Amino acid sequence: MRPIGKLLVALLLGASAVGASAADVAAGQRIYQMHCVGCHGIAGQSPIPNAPNFSRSERLMQPDMALMMSIKAGKMAMPSFNGILRDQQILDVIAYLRTLQR
Repeated sequence: MRPIGKLLVALLLGASAVGASAADVAAGQRIYQMHCVGCHGIAGQSPIPNAPNFSRSERLMQPDMALMMSIKAGKMAMPSFNGILRDQQILDVIAYLRTLQR
């Protein structure tokens, strides 16, 4: 591999490692209680028809990035959270939702 290629690979690997951080379930729970519980219910059991029941893993079979895009874009009655929550906050919420599965 050429020196410039090695440098590029090193920079890309370093950049991805710096940008990546583990999701914080406790922070996700706090964010969920602030922004999501009204429609998606306590423990993910929504009182609203057609909203996913997170305790039964509905919608959680998707990868985190697909879920993040749905949360950012909004869907049907759910508003967009793009610009309201940062990507890390959304990943924290997703990590919390995954703890609700039975």
